[in-house]
Amino acid sequence: MPDRPKGRGMKMILSPVKEYSLENDFKIYQPERLKKNEEMINEIRELDPDIICVVAYGMILPKEILDIPKYGAINVHPSLLPQYRGSSPIQYAIINGDRKTGVTTMYLDTKMDAGDIILQKEVRIGTDETTGELWSRTSGIGAKLLVETLEKISDGTAPRIKQGEEYTLAPMIKKEMSKIDWAKQTSLEIRNLARGLDPIMGTYSHLNGKKIKIWKTDVISVPEFINKYAEFEDYEYRFKDIEPGTIMYVDEKEGLYVKAKDKLVVILEVQAENSKRMHITDFLRGNKVQVIDMFE
Repeated sequence: MPDRPKGRGMKMILSPVKEYSLENDFKIYQPERLKKNEEMINEIRELDPDIICVVAYGMILPKEILDIPKYGAINVHPSLLPQYRGSSPIQYAIINGDRKTGVTTMYLDTKMDAGDIILQKEVRIGTDETTGELWSRTSGIGAKLLVETLEKISDGTAPRIKQGEEYTLAPMIKKEMSKIDWAKQTSLEIRNLARGLDPIMGTYSHLNGKKIKIWKTDVISVPEFINKYAEFEDYEYRFKDIEPGTIMYVDEKEGLYVKAKDKLVVILEVQAENSKRMHITDFLRGNKVQVIDMFE
C-alpha cells in the first residue's frame, strides 16, 4: 500500500516489506488504486509473472490483473475460510470468544476472500491471547503455508476446493465498537473485546468524566469475589441490584472490580488520557478511585 503517516507525530513509516525491498534493490509499486489503473496493469503485464502472491494487501485485484499470471493469483488469509471473510478476521475471532482459528491459502477471484481454498492450517487461540499476539503467531504460520502452497502449485499437486455459499464476514473494525456497554455486555464479552482490540485501539469507558482505555481484564463470579473478600458476604443478595459499571472494590495489587451485566470485571491494565498504558497498581497511585464510582 502507499506510505501513510502514522502515530501521534504523523510520521511517514515504511512497511517492513518496503524496507526489505529497498535494501535489496527490488522495484516497488505503490498505486493508490488498481481498478481501471491501466498504467499499473500494463506494468504487471510486462513483468509477465508466473504467479502473484497477496498477503495483507487491502485492495481487491481486478480481473485484468488476475488473468495475467500463468498459475493465477493466491492469497494468505488468517482464518479458516469460509469463516471470517474480510479485513478483520483475527479481531473477530477473539472478540467472539472463538477457541480456534487458522490460516488459509486460496486462489483469488473478483469477490472478497471467496476464491477456491488451497491449504489450511488450524490454530488454537489462547485463553488470554490478544489480537497482536495471535497476529504474530499466524504470520509465521502463514509464511510457511505460503511456501508449501507454492511448492504444491509448482509440482501440480495443489488442491482446489470450492467455498460454497455459506460464510461469515469480518468487516473493518470501527471506533464505536471499542466503547464498553456495561449494561448490555457480559463480563466475558468485555474481556474478549479488550483482547480483540489490543493493540489496535483498545476498549474504553469514562470514569469521573475522563476517558479511560481498558487494555487488560479478567472475569470473576460473585461467589468467587465473596470468597476472596469475605467482608462482602452479608451483601451478596444485593449484587443483582447494583448498576453495571459500578466499582465494587479497589485493590491496588489485584485490580479494580467492576460490576458487569452478570459477573465482575477485574480491570488490570489501563491508559488514562495523555498517558501511557500501565498496570492498574501504577494507575491507582496517581488517581483517586473510590468504591461506588461508576464507569459510563
